[in-house]
Amino acid sequence: MQKKDINWGELGFGYQVTEARYVSEYKDGSWDEGRITEDANIVLNECAGVLQYAQTVFEGLKAYTTEDGRIVCFRPDLNAARLVDSCRRLEIPPFPEDRFVEAVVETVKANAAYVPPYGSGATLYIRPYIFGTNPVIGVKPADEYQFRIFVTPVGPYFKGGVKPIVIRVSDVDRAAPHGTGDIKAGLNYAMSLHNIVDAHAKGFDENMYLDPATRTKVEETGGANFIFVSADGQTLITPKSGSILPSITRRSLMYVAEHYLGMKVEHREVLFSELDNFSECGLCGTAAVISPVGKINDHGREICFPSGMEDMGPVTRKLYETLTGIQMGHIEAPEGWIKEIL
Repeated sequence: MQKKDINWGELGFGYQVTEARYVSEYKDGSWDEGRITEDANIVLNECAGVLQYAQTVFEGLKAYTTEDGRIVCFRPDLNAARLVDSCRRLEIPPFPEDRFVEAVVETVKANAAYVPPYGSGATLYIRPYIFGTNPVIGVKPADEYQFRIFVTPVGPYFKGGVKPIVIRVSDVDRAAPHGTGDIKAGLNYAMSLHNIVDAHAKGFDENMYLDPATRTKVEETGGANFIFVSADGQTLITPKSGSILPSITRRSLMYVAEHYLGMKVEHREVLFSELDNFSECGLCGTAAVISPVGKINDHGREICFPSGMEDMGPVTRKLYETLTGIQMGHIEAPEGWIKEIL
């Protein structure tokens, strides 16, 4: 297979159109059989449910070229299951989980020439999403939907290497108690847009959101879960809350920490007052895998993580290298983690 003539090493983390995408439509109570199309454009009625009441959910995952030349993706079954949870919360008919995985495979195969080669530092980002399509003027769920997948080749999230970032404690709440913070809906990300623009304007890389009820517990950022390392480097701690998105990367890192690195793992409520006791902090997600945090600014008071001020901390680096090694095929993966495409 001939790869596209792309300067893979110069790719940033942005969108570029590829040749094929997957589309399935929901009408009269069922999803159709789906198809691959070359048309990248969507035509909607001006009163479409997604435009009026933000009825849309999405996922994000990647396809990789492994060291031995295979094209694979990482744990797509978990993305399929999470999309179902998101759909149910927004009264969207769920797309069947087995068909989701089949659609991912079909879409990546149709765009195999865009999957970056091993060692390039680039990957193929995969974006499945569902949205209401028919006109809806009263406040109610749509009756018709589209499930779509597009892909785009992307470079590393951080050009020039991973450097510790500086984040601030937010005065804005990302999600409401008993709200939609635990699903991957477009409306949740819209809630954080003004706040992240404001953070950047004031010299910060991200926001740390606290629990909206008491503002004493760590939740997440606008698009990533937190991980912390204990002072002795022996325990990985991840915040637990009903309004945190259940990150697939975070769950995978917890498994890697316990079963590959022999660490203790705690998934629990994390008090903001505990942060001074941790040696390392990171943000985890599909795009960057782990973004190390050097310090947190709490309204002028700085909380510094001694093992991650200048570079990724030693435990965070082991977690990062082990997980990416599994994804790229030079470390043996747990059963079911790698879906082979080609």
